[in-house]
Amino acid sequence: MAADGLRRTPLYDRHVALGAKMVGFGGFEMPVQYTGINDEHRAVRSAAGIFDVSHMGEFRLAGPGSLAFLQRVTINDVATLEVGQAQYSAMCYSDGGLVDDLLVYRRSDHYLLVVNAANIDQDFEWLQSNAAADYTLENISDQVALLAVQGPASRGIVAQVLGVELDNLEFYHCRETRVHGRDLLVSRTGYSGELGFELYMDPETAPRLWDDLLSAGEAAGLQPAGLGARDTLRLEMKYCLYGQDITAQTNPIEAGLGWITKLDKGKFIGSQALSRVKEEGPRRRLVAFVMQERAIPRPGYTILAEDAPVGRVTSGTQSPTLNQGIGLGYVDRPFAKAGSDLEIEIRGKRARAQVVKPPLVKGTSLLA
Repeated sequence: MAADGLRRTPLYDRHVALGAKMVGFGGFEMPVQYTGINDEHRAVRSAAGIFDVSHMGEFRLAGPGSLAFLQRVTINDVATLEVGQAQYSAMCYSDGGLVDDLLVYRRSDHYLLVVNAANIDQDFEWLQSNAAADYTLENISDQVALLAVQGPASRGIVAQVLGVELDNLEFYHCRETRVHGRDLLVSRTGYSGELGFELYMDPETAPRLWDDLLSAGEAAGLQPAGLGARDTLRLEMKYCLYGQDITAQTNPIEAGLGWITKLDKGKFIGSQALSRVKEEGPRRRLVAFVMQERAIPRPGYTILAEDAPVGRVTSGTQSPTLNQGIGLGYVDRPFAKAGSDLEIEIRGKRARAQVVKPPLVKGTSLLA
């Protein structure tokens, strides 16, 4: 742990040796960039990038009551998962506000929940406060390191290092293997919008595997990538970031997560409130927009339409792929349709923007 109280991942020394700029994020000291955000972003879109995401939280849920518990505390339908499958989901408070978004993996004898780093303690306490019978819930975050290799060249790099065939590993599936005599879980989800793989392992294995991947991927253009590129990549896809685009004050229907909100699976925490929102229609929606002039939107900026405030920016940046300002924000429903003209108030001036249908970047390798 650093002197300022920030925790460090097992790869901290590797990041420092590579000259990474380290910042505090989610209670951890993490690399925000190595050679530069734009350079790392483009490497992921064109070749491959490797991310240390060991700051993420992992919970292990086991026992006969596990499925019933997950059905009550998450909004997606866990009953549809087969062994070896993963699911994107979320947890809500009784008023429909979001506790967190997460991944649920079904393993042979337990479920693995992967939550956001800043919410580990909060999520664990919330789950415990809604405890039921016949299961055990463990916070195993300190026992798990996590690497993500993302980009069109990722499959070949990861397959070479692990010595396994990955052509038949489908999107949102996982499988177990071993590396350096240790157990490892390889999954295919991702947060970049490109083909990608996540590698879950014990902390002791992570530094050696990081080195192996960088060495094997050098010829293919693999680069270490930090939180900065991770953010610009997910923004181009309209992937939500908890704490900005989704919070306890937002619900999954207005956030565009209705596709994972399975109101027909039976009652779950928040289902009554979310049913009302769906029936009445949300009064606002999270939209993606592109700036129509040279300007960069930032979180908190006011969004206007027809000379009146209609919402606020939740995320914004200069897109390295599009070379123009892009953002996400909640706007009143009448202005949420693709093609709607908006204005973003930036330091007292207004800049034109337009709502676009996501993803903002098309034709990626995601499903390759």
